[in-house]
Amino acid sequence: MRHRLLPSVSKVCFSTLLVLALCETALSDPPRITKSGPFSASSSTAVESVLQEGRALELRGRWSEALSHYENAVRNYPENVHIRQRFGTARLQYDIERRYNDRSFCNSLVNLSCGEVLDLYSEVLLKIQAHYIDEPDWKELVQRGSDGFEIALKSETFLRENDLDFDPRTTAAFSRMLRQSLDLRTIETRSDARRFIATVASMAEQHLQIRPTIVVLEYLCGATNSLDLYSAYLTPDQLNDVYSQIEGNFVGLGIELKAQNDALVIVRVIPGSPAQRSGIRAGDQIFSVDGQPTCYLSTDKAASLLQGKIGTTAELVLGTSGIGRRLVRVRRQRVEVPSISDVKIVDSSYGIAYIKLTCFQKTTCRDLDIALWKLHREGMKKLIIDLRGNPGGLLTTAVEIADKFVEQGTIVSTRGRSIQEGFKYSAHSSGTWRVPLVVLIDDESASAAEIFAGAIQDHRRGAIVGCKSYGKGSVQGIFPLNVTTAGIRLTTAKFYSPSGRPFSQVGVEPDIVVHKTAKPVSSFGQSKHHTSDTIMAAGLRVARQQGNRLTSER
Repeated sequence: MRHRLLPSVSKVCFSTLLVLALCETALSDPPRITKSGPFSASSSTAVESVLQEGRALELRGRWSEALSHYENAVRNYPENVHIRQRFGTARLQYDIERRYNDRSFCNSLVNLSCGEVLDLYSEVLLKIQAHYIDEPDWKELVQRGSDGFEIALKSETFLRENDLDFDPRTTAAFSRMLRQSLDLRTIETRSDARRFIATVASMAEQHLQIRPTIVVLEYLCGATNSLDLYSAYLTPDQLNDVYSQIEGNFVGLGIELKAQNDALVIVRVIPGSPAQRSGIRAGDQIFSVDGQPTCYLSTDKAASLLQGKIGTTAELVLGTSGIGRRLVRVRRQRVEVPSISDVKIVDSSYGIAYIKLTCFQKTTCRDLDIALWKLHREGMKKLIIDLRGNPGGLLTTAVEIADKFVEQGTIVSTRGRSIQEGFKYSAHSSGTWRVPLVVLIDDESASAAEIFAGAIQDHRRGAIVGCKSYGKGSVQGIFPLNVTTAGIRLTTAKFYSPSGRPFSQVGVEPDIVVHKTAKPVSSFGQSKHHTSDTIMAAGLRVARQQGNRLTSER
């Protein structure tokens, strides 16, 4: 089975919710850096400040936060080579941390033979050749794997988890030998790549006493995860998480974590989840999990401890600023993840309704139908759809949601290297809601959210209000692997608005530009619209000025 996804980028998520490709949440929100020109003194100073701050995070081993930090910097300074290099290194380090805190990956290290893992490597290369958006350069892919392996040889996590201890001179000598061997090697086919990786695995076993399976998996992950921002090797657990998010449910506690000031903070609690029923609140800090202090754990390690089989119990020590610590026991249960977190009439005198759409998953169309009919019965005459912070989801769901409001014409088109990736998705007149629309977006509205906003804008179906969206304009496919229960996520195409506009690194420019001054959402199901929420206030003004056409559904 293959799923076409539109995930947001590294908006990297460490959570007991899921670590996913669909609806992900930023680990941290570093301040945006205002550009003043690529060669100005102030720009140079700002870049230096970014690099220094990132280096400080690296030295403390906070790779998840470093990755988020550099990703923001890349968006502000896309042409700066030094920032892009640090971003690439941070991602490789983060990927190592993530893999070795994944029990299913560690099981693969033990259970897969050298021959099996080489077959797995070959299968991944075949998927890349058949489906990736760009023609693969086999030697470059091997080089990326070598880069990742060299970084792994210096990673404390990699060395500790594999019970290795190298003298730096030994590692440096092996790296030189590896580079010389690669420089002299001709790699023009998938078979050439496999043979070289088998040679490297043998060299590493001879000179460093590293098991071949470990080496091949590092090459596999280093190559796949460096194809672009969105492609990645998915461990068996990560693949299951992706499918769970597609379905809109998972087994867990129903909380989402982020690293903040060397602490683990709960940033979201899903309504109706075991966590909410146990009295856990957004803002709580986790001090220990099952007796293990979190101050000694990485975010991924803590998240892995919080995962478990349905019916088992997690024991947490929690606290908040100024309040004493408390012990909470939470039973892991199946949690339904809402794709719509708020449905209400926000201005009864104008009949203005409001829907907060958090992501695009398999259940979103059903949930939206229920919400629309509820609002219709309550007197909806105009509708505000809030896509702020919505990182995307399923391509087909984005099309189906747009089709509910666009009567005819193209909704989105996709183009890839393969002719099979060229699609044009069109609207159907039946079942169209003709209620006047306002769509709220911000710089965290991405992928599927941008497809919806772009379709509404190009068809002049409603007003887009807020600030420019993220600019994630590519489609990913999820491909299960036969050798093991893992999978890979590959970028297969780019998508374009009905008028042919690209989204990648461009985003959607709102019709009404409003600077973002406050976070609109504090947690799932808890929208806050204070006077400081300037985007919501602007959306209400636009809605009140729209024509008073009655809602109809046909």
